[in-house]
Amino acid sequence: MKKKNTRNKEENNWEEKVVQVKRVTKVVKGGKKLSFRAVLVIGDENGQIGVGIGKASDVIGAVKKGVADAKKNVINVPLTKYFSIPHPINGISGAAKVMLRPSATGSGVIAGGSTRTVLELAGIKNILAKQLGSNNKLNNAKAVINALSNLKTFKEASILRNIELEQLY
Repeated sequence: MKKKNTRNKEENNWEEKVVQVKRVTKVVKGGKKLSFRAVLVIGDENGQIGVGIGKASDVIGAVKKGVADAKKNVINVPLTKYFSIPHPINGISGAAKVMLRPSATGSGVIAGGSTRTVLELAGIKNILAKQLGSNNKLNNAKAVINALSNLKTFKEASILRNIELEQLY
């Protein structure tokens, strides 16, 4: 009896966006060796998000490697019922700093660059974000992932602080 492959059903709901493709060179004995670096973001627009990097001699190969890397680094993001984040938070990756704040319903995603891509693919619809420090697209994307991974829901905060959920409001 043959096993059904349930993995294909999981992979269909992932949406992927290429944030950056760079042509990079390595100096070797015979001259310069050309390759491509692709930075990708994958998400299901329902609270799961991942950032990955792929390097290969052609763009398509780099993108495929980037998708595989992003799937290894997927995190879950707690969303409120208004598709925002539970509380303000900052994230850091290298010299890039990102400030994320929940926003009013209907305000949309107020962010730029790779930060916007990460937040949209995570399924966040109402948020205010500001990139501080570096303009590096990869570091800014990783800083957003860092911030989103440190978010806590009200329930988690009440358990950590050993108080009842009603006392947090």
